[in-house]
Amino acid sequence: MIVKTFILGAAAVMMAGVMVSVLLYHNLPPRHTPKIPEARVEEPQNTPLEPLQAILVNEKTGYSLQNGELNITYDNGVSWGTVPVEKDLLFAGEYQGNKQELIKNSFVLTEQQTAFLYVDGEDWVNQSVHLVFTEDMGRTWQHATVSEAYSAPRFRKIEFLDENFGYAIVSGGRTMSSEGSDAFLTFDGGKTWEAAANSGTTRLIYDGGFVDEKTGFLSYGTINPQEPDLHVTQDGGETWQKAAVNIPHRYNLVFVSAEVPFKEGTHLAMLVNQGPNGDFQGGNIKGKFVSEDNGRTWEFSRGVEPNE
Repeated sequence: MIVKTFILGAAAVMMAGVMVSVLLYHNLPPRHTPKIPEARVEEPQNTPLEPLQAILVNEKTGYSLQNGELNITYDNGVSWGTVPVEKDLLFAGEYQGNKQELIKNSFVLTEQQTAFLYVDGEDWVNQSVHLVFTEDMGRTWQHATVSEAYSAPRFRKIEFLDENFGYAIVSGGRTMSSEGSDAFLTFDGGKTWEAAANSGTTRLIYDGGFVDEKTGFLSYGTINPQEPDLHVTQDGGETWQKAAVNIPHRYNLVFVSAEVPFKEGTHLAMLVNQGPNGDFQGGNIKGKFVSEDNGRTWEFSRGVEPNE
């Protein structure tokens, strides 16, 4: 009887303990469960490229050398297209100038014709001259070889007189004040090129160009020129001869560097500037000369003001 009573009492005590525990649990403050931080996915941080700024060639067309490539625009920078050529090749050869702008006269950029000369080959002694061009405003591009082998091109110039005929003038292999120079002609819009005969002159070339398919000029003398040194071809580059530029006595040692002649009415005209050291009337006045025999001889016409 005593044992039974003891068991009942123990059970009652145990039940009371359970009830007290339940009551205490419910009266405890809310338990804080630590929040596991969510995994963060790092988004790639792409640095936005600067908007291209056009170096304008005319009112609408221009180019940019930003971001390590050559891009062109035909609508003043509203839309751009990339030229398929490595930027460094546009300046390869002997060139130490500003690579923020293309080499003067080394390209044509119009809605009708767009072309860029470039030089390939790591060996300066044996490089090659090429052309990348488009006939449809950049939708498709073509490459052509102007010269398979050329030594360290320095001077480079290209121009098209119409959709088919164009010329490229290149010089290279300079040693002090001597170098080789050549004119190359195309009759199919730049797809193929042929070399004209060499003029036989090794002075540093100053400028050159053609006025039509038969008549072309090469002007020499960049270091202390004393007088114009102009050579002319009248047979499409098969032969060259030195032109006679008759300088009036009062302008001896003044007008010394012949610029490329141009057609003016029924004759040819040409400006002759004062060279790199000219100081006559500020150094900017040029002499205008005219030729009545398609470039063989030149006579002085008048002085030309800088902005004329």
